[in-house]
Amino acid sequence: MPKQSAPVKKNETITLTFEDLTHEGNGVGKINGYPLFVPNALPGEEATVKVVKANKNFGFGKLLELKTKSEERVEPVCHVHCNGCGLQHMSYQLQLWMKMNQVKNSMKKVAHLEHVPVHPIIGMEHPLHYRNKVQIPVGEKDGKLITGFYQKRSHRIIENTETCTTHNEVINDVVKTVRETANRLGIRAYNEQNHRGVLRHIMVRTGEETKDIMVVIVTRTDKLPHKDELIKELTETYPNMKSIIHNVNAKRTNVILGEKTTVVWGDEYIHDKIGDITFAISAKSFYQVNPSQTKTLYEKALEYADISNNDVAIDAYCGIGTISLFLAQKAKKVYGVEIVPEAISDAKKNARLNGITNADFFVGEAEKVMPWWTSQGLEPDVIVVDPPRKGCDEALLKAMIEMKPKRIVYVSCNPSTLSRDLRILEDGGYETREVQPVDMFPQTGHVECVCWLERKASS
Repeated sequence: MPKQSAPVKKNETITLTFEDLTHEGNGVGKINGYPLFVPNALPGEEATVKVVKANKNFGFGKLLELKTKSEERVEPVCHVHCNGCGLQHMSYQLQLWMKMNQVKNSMKKVAHLEHVPVHPIIGMEHPLHYRNKVQIPVGEKDGKLITGFYQKRSHRIIENTETCTTHNEVINDVVKTVRETANRLGIRAYNEQNHRGVLRHIMVRTGEETKDIMVVIVTRTDKLPHKDELIKELTETYPNMKSIIHNVNAKRTNVILGEKTTVVWGDEYIHDKIGDITFAISAKSFYQVNPSQTKTLYEKALEYADISNNDVAIDAYCGIGTISLFLAQKAKKVYGVEIVPEAISDAKKNARLNGITNADFFVGEAEKVMPWWTSQGLEPDVIVVDPPRKGCDEALLKAMIEMKPKRIVYVSCNPSTLSRDLRILEDGGYETREVQPVDMFPQTGHVECVCWLERKASS
């Protein structure tokens, strides 16, 4: 049979009506059943579109002119277009609907769990300026330092740190101070083409409750030029400055932080609180970037875990012990496992900081450590898992099933891999009881979920 071609051609200009959204927030319109994905378009809108790519089964377009506008279209707060928060043209209610729909579709199409309750997504009252951490590259333009995020699929910096609407406002101000001070002192930006220059990245972390500030200055060089002047400017400008750190990354790499980290002023850690638990956060700690929604997320995880004072719990991918220490407030014993040694060191420090003695932390791959625990007779009542975007390793899922806990609480930042893993757990004898989406990253396409699974009586 002859190869069927697309009904549109590259560079063709067409009129398109949009009827849906992708999980990334692109508008979906169809020509004779052939879908075109177009950024910045909303359902119900009609627009003139230029076809930029036409594959056999779908294509991509560029929005040229809106003929009709959706009532859900709003004026973006930020006009920089760095692609860090690509949903600002949508009302917040539409953003929440889109994310909720993404979770429901994944449950239905990937996990084949059509009847599991997916509760209404928990959004934010004020969905701007929520991020407590930024890692931002430094470049040069017209002989001056610039900071901003990389343009999509490139390493061209789009300047945006003066007004970024997802960072908390202190972070924007601190980045500006570091950049302007370094510029005044003649510190050159790193040039990744010729591997010369000095200043690569600026990282800023803040404590939501404590208002602590940490600045990490990443350079190619072992020496931090004009260190004393930088310290003086930062400490005199920000009374809540608690930590100034120099990180050296001398490699040709896209990795932001190098291996050598030195505290040049103040402490190695800043502190923050979630609920009643205080956390010490180092430069390399994993700590959720939206503190208010993190509290919401963890409270739901605790509710689903339904821990009693006789229960033993495991926290896989425990990080710096955030979920573990919440569990330990109610459980008889908690075991945390994490592959990153620095994170386990931080977890132990956080347990001591809060006077918690019933939580033990171990370095290793959860999928290897947990079978060993089984061989030693450990029988957990509850397992909580919070994996990276790629989801759980299949060996870990198998280990969880073989441990036969009464409940599993699965915290996920990727509905697709979550649904894949739920299907495996369901087939292994567990029933998914509820799913609660939480909007941790407003203005972006990302969505977090907490899932409650119970072991089936027949298992």
